[in-house]
Amino acid sequence: MKRVAAAALALLLSLAALPAHAQVVITFWSHEFGNHFPHAFFTLRGTPEAGGEPVDLNYGFTPKAVTPAILFGPVGGRIDVAKRSYMEGSDAQFSLVLTDAQYASILRLVDEWDDKKGDGTYRMNTRNCVHFAQEAARRAGLVTLDFPDLMKKPRSFLKAVAKANAAQVTLIGRHGKEYLASLDAQSPAPAAGANAAVAAPAAAIEVSAPPPAPVPVG
Repeated sequence: MKRVAAAALALLLSLAALPAHAQVVITFWSHEFGNHFPHAFFTLRGTPEAGGEPVDLNYGFTPKAVTPAILFGPVGGRIDVAKRSYMEGSDAQFSLVLTDAQYASILRLVDEWDDKKGDGTYRMNTRNCVHFAQEAARRAGLVTLDFPDLMKKPRSFLKAVAKANAAQVTLIGRHGKEYLASLDAQSPAPAAGANAAVAAPAAAIEVSAPPPAPVPVG
């Protein structure tokens, strides 16, 4: 009996010494009125299960320029990467852990909506930042995502998704500056928004003319 107990203890100790099972976490964010129009975007942070360098990325989708043209039909859009300061003025709504397959699918989504690699067409009513976040959530494994009346309301949409998928997501509901500081304290990962050089931040969108109501989204 003692030998069995000793063997079991040794097994437990060896398992405890193994590194934690790493995965990438996707977090969905909203940005409300202020210096810029409402916006939805997501971050990818962690290390893939297959290994490799940690990632700390963020992506959104936005028109290349905010002009009255966005109210009347399709315009040019682009993948948007937010600066740290923009994220600090936003709100982290909820997160969930991705498998490597889901992570790869979301990276493909970014390429598919990129104006240089795929289709960057922006349509305010059917292909805006909320639709982009919706598709990312779908590829992350969430299924209750259809809220037609909220597709121009980033915060309301993400809150509805979190409520409808409560068993699958981790609710955050924290202001960006506070939430990012808590992540920094947990691990010395690359600064949030480390891919900011890939594309201009939301804060840098050129406003060619004051857009009439309704206010554009993302």
